Amino acid sequence: MDMFEQQFDELKMAEAPLATRMRPRALHEFVGQEHLVGKGRVLRKAIASGKIPSVILWGPPGCGKTTLAYIIANTTESHFSPISAVSAGVADLRRIIEEAKERLKTLHLKTILFIDEIHRFNKAQQDAVLPFVEDGTVTLIGATTENPSFEVISPLLSRCQTLTLNPLTDDEIKLIILRATKDTLRGLGAFNVELDSDALSHLVTISNSDARVALNTLEIATMATPHDADGKRHIPLATIEDAAQHRVIHYDKGGEAHYDTISALHKSMRGSDPDASLYWLAQMLEAGEDPLYIARRMIRFASEDVGMADPQALIIAMAAEQATHFLGIPECKLALAEAAVYLATAPKSNSLYEGYAKVQQELKQSPTEVVPMPLRNPVTPLMKEKGYGQGYKYAHDYPEHFVNQQNLPDSLQGKHYYTPSDQGYEKTVIERMKKWWRDFGKPSEMKDIEEE
Repeated sequence: MDMFEQQFDELKMAEAPLATRMRPRALHEFVGQEHLVGKGRVLRKAIASGKIPSVILWGPPGCGKTTLAYIIANTTESHFSPISAVSAGVADLRRIIEEAKERLKTLHLKTILFIDEIHRFNKAQQDAVLPFVEDGTVTLIGATTENPSFEVISPLLSRCQTLTLNPLTDDEIKLIILRATKDTLRGLGAFNVELDSDALSHLVTISNSDARVALNTLEIATMATPHDADGKRHIPLATIEDAAQHRVIHYDKGGEAHYDTISALHKSMRGSDPDASLYWLAQMLEAGEDPLYIARRMIRFASEDVGMADPQALIIAMAAEQATHFLGIPECKLALAEAAVYLATAPKSNSLYEGYAKVQQELKQSPTEVVPMPLRNPVTPLMKEKGYGQGYKYAHDYPEHFVNQQNLPDSLQGKHYYTPSDQGYEKTVIERMKKWWRDFGKPSEMKDIEEE
């Protein structure tokens, strides 16, 4: 590199966005992904040894995929050839590979081919890289936000190690922000930036685990804030809102608002109000609440407040939880909204909740009962000799696969725990049970239901 190229690079870096300027250059500056680059981890040892395999870095935007690739290249003293799958083609790949061959032959210098958004390459483009990853001409580092199992061809995937990067935590995003405000060489330290605590919290929340979003928003807010009389740039919440074009929703994920709002969602669904259910759901999601927390509460609601009135409710709630796992924010919001509306408009019954509570109380107040002999499983000759399973009636041998037999211990005969309501599917349950009693005889522990 001659003097003019160096000056150009320095000028380009000075004009680069804050997120680019603050990109860590070594592992000690890197934030997050401790499961990959923490002390003692295999990848950290591999980087230190200079022997890096071809890898696919899979993770959400702004979690450090590109940064980690640059650090690997710098640390291993390899030539770094970055391209973006958005704009590059096969001709670019061939040029880089020919240069890598010459570099390896004349300088004995390895080349790291970094392909950002590798999932955007089609099969032919990925095939063009395959033989040169195979023979070691280049070490491939691919970065993708999409599942490599679906987006990267199997032969290439089998020659690379897939490393999953996690979303950055709130604490990690906060550390990155504060580091940028103090760094006088690459960051905003020369501007004497001071962030109000609520402004910092909101910036962390709206970043949605994306360090690039956090730093770019911080830079816009800083440039829009004049120095005060003390020579500081004091950034309040309103400035962060304006810079991000994202108004804050007053909500404390760890405090009273957290519990009040989830309570409002639960009670709105119980009250069969889909509009209020959507409102409280959206308030939590837009304020940065963990969507999996909401999904877990919906699953509990499906069993506690809908129950057997609509057994499909539990399936819908579980599907929403799986969609949240699979899609993440923001795509999972509609899956949760669908579940909230379904649960709100489903018929309601707490009979399962009350029935289980009765059994819990029974177990607390009464001694633990043994299993009646007919219900025991005679798995050995001795157990059969002792009477295990004797007198058991196999329901499938009887009309309509029902038989009247004693299933509770003697001391609990006549006890009744589950009382179906007259809502939704439980109407069918009541009719079915009454028919069994009418046609085949009534088990004594079920008599209370017929009397209602």
